[in-house]
Amino acid sequence: MNKKMVLAALLGMTMAASLAACGGQTESNSASTSPSGAASSGAKTKLTYWTVDRHDADYMKEVIKNFNETNKDNIEIEMTVLADNFNQSVDIAFASNQAPDILRTNDFTGFVKKGYLAPLNDMMTDEMKNRYNSLLVEELNTIDGNIYSLPNTGQYWRLIYNVDLFKKAGIAAPPSTVQEMVEDAKKITEAGKDIGAYGFAENFKNPGSAFSRIANPIASLSGTSVVDGFNYKTGLFDYAVYKPIVEALRQMKQDGSMLPGVESLDIDPLRAQFAAGKIGMYFNHSGEPAVYQSQFPTKINWSAALPPTIDGNKQGTVSVIAGNYIGISKSTPNKEKAWKFLQYIYNLDFQKAYHEKGYGISIVPDVNAVAQKPTTPGIEGFLPTKFDALYAPTPLTVTEAKVEGVKAGNAIMKYMLEGGDLDKTLSDLSTRYNAGLDKARTSGDTKTKANPSFDPFKLQGSLAK
Repeated sequence: MNKKMVLAALLGMTMAASLAACGGQTESNSASTSPSGAASSGAKTKLTYWTVDRHDADYMKEVIKNFNETNKDNIEIEMTVLADNFNQSVDIAFASNQAPDILRTNDFTGFVKKGYLAPLNDMMTDEMKNRYNSLLVEELNTIDGNIYSLPNTGQYWRLIYNVDLFKKAGIAAPPSTVQEMVEDAKKITEAGKDIGAYGFAENFKNPGSAFSRIANPIASLSGTSVVDGFNYKTGLFDYAVYKPIVEALRQMKQDGSMLPGVESLDIDPLRAQFAAGKIGMYFNHSGEPAVYQSQFPTKINWSAALPPTIDGNKQGTVSVIAGNYIGISKSTPNKEKAWKFLQYIYNLDFQKAYHEKGYGISIVPDVNAVAQKPTTPGIEGFLPTKFDALYAPTPLTVTEAKVEGVKAGNAIMKYMLEGGDLDKTLSDLSTRYNAGLDKARTSGDTKTKANPSFDPFKLQGSLAK
């Protein structure tokens, strides 16, 4: 089976649902010609690039077209966007020896451990290593001293809200506490009855993802030291700190302040409802402005604000995961040419333009030093503040793989819908997740440990003054 046949099979797995919902989520782009004199003559080396990012697909087509037309090494990049089942598609491609040459490192630790990614150390210049040195995070960019993917942008988490609905409900500003969030959601729902609007929603079709979008920014800004249920200070899972947040979700559901059917709501249908003016507020990150500019154009007046906190005090920082971006397949016979494309992407010019166009907010210091503020509508509320800080990844993914019983997101959604003994539920989650963490540490799947000196309050101002 050749690479095109494998790709066709993979696309067939993901296209049916996505075409119905979004008008298609798979795209490819290549340029087979170059302007006279722009590139040397000779046979082209075609390299495949797979990405999960759809919000910037149109822009990346332009970037890749320019690279194809101007590089002097006869390299032609073909980009494919696999917005659904990306990790599964990558697994199948590597298993069938038809892997892409370059890929978005969407499951960083998993891809490294499966042998999918090539180390970049030997290809990087000392200047490039120095440029990224302070931004490299173990289990996010590096493993055991090997660099597999470099950062580009960070995810800045915010409460996204419909300004028009807030005004309609007589609310002057976004909530500063979780209790105010509950009250505002109720007011918006009551004021929005005539247009079928509701105060709150989240993508609870994936309960783990939905809860993390809500709980992580609230809890970390509140100063709990907890992200994904994991306490950086103690090195253990502690779901008890989420009690006020879970109670707030339960109350909004009981009040009828949540969009009906929220338990089966996926992220794109949520965005469509928000763009149509039917949702007062939800939580997500700084990729949303580009989504509402291209994927779900909207005429509503919307904005983003720092998340509320548990008690109204900002004793911590909103956790920003710097992330990784793209890497090179370990199996490609064209590593040096693939690196040429990575050099094109991991440079100041591309990163500056990417930031300024609002496709993602840079965390690279020399980019932020020279880049203009993005002009994308809605981006202003996502720009770095003194309350944003880089956090290391948590061991949630490897831990959940070893947790026995109901996963955290499902347990919390069950309480949100049905009620019950919340203290018992949260205590049980902590116990089972710490047992899974012990297994993950024993098997070497994570090296995370307690950091008694971790202080989220001292991180304030580390990204922006």
